Amino acid sequence: MGTTTEKTTDDETTTADTTGKVEETGKAEETGAAGTTEKTGTTGKAAEARKGPVSEDGADATADGLDSGDGDEDGTEDKDGAEPAPGPAATGVAAGAGAVVAAGLGLASLTGTWLGTLMAERQTLLGQIKLQSGKATDQIATVYGAPWHTTALVNGAFAVLAVLVAAVVLSGRRSTWVRAVAWGALALGVLGLLVSAGMYFDLFASMPTIPKGPGAAG
Repeated sequence: MGTTTEKTTDDETTTADTTGKVEETGKAEETGAAGTTEKTGTTGKAAEARKGPVSEDGADATADGLDSGDGDEDGTEDKDGAEPAPGPAATGVAAGAGAVVAAGLGLASLTGTWLGTLMAERQTLLGQIKLQSGKATDQIATVYGAPWHTTALVNGAFAVLAVLVAAVVLSGRRSTWVRAVAWGALALGVLGLLVSAGMYFDLFASMPTIPKGPGAAG
């Protein structure tokens, strides 16, 4: 009987020790798991804390990018819409061309043109025809005066055109060189107009006349 009691006591002691060890192991495992969970939770919170601002900034950056994209599109549309308004460039080119044309017209009014020469030759031919047909009696006025006056009229027309084009160019805000050329064209046009008027009204030289013979004077 005594032996049985001792053995039972030893078994219970061994069982108790084993149970204690198991419990301690379980507690340790639970503690480790809890610690791991806590660490994981802390790491997740830290990651979320870091990720949150980044994601917000990223969203803001994306929104800004979209806004900037819209701005670019708007800018492109503005440029396209302003294309008709590159009027500044187009107007500057047109004004420069107009100034050069006006200068050419003013110079032509002084030096003469092929059109003036052609019209003068035509008028000379018509005068000869009139003389031969007996429709004109004043040979000098018909053959010389009419072509001269025709040339003056053509040159005067070119001078008027030069003045008008130069005045149009000078009516707006132009670059310095355009205004300089336009003022030169205006001066040439005015000068050509004065010369043409003098030619037409015989201010520079009177019309030639046939002197009367001695018999006619007596």
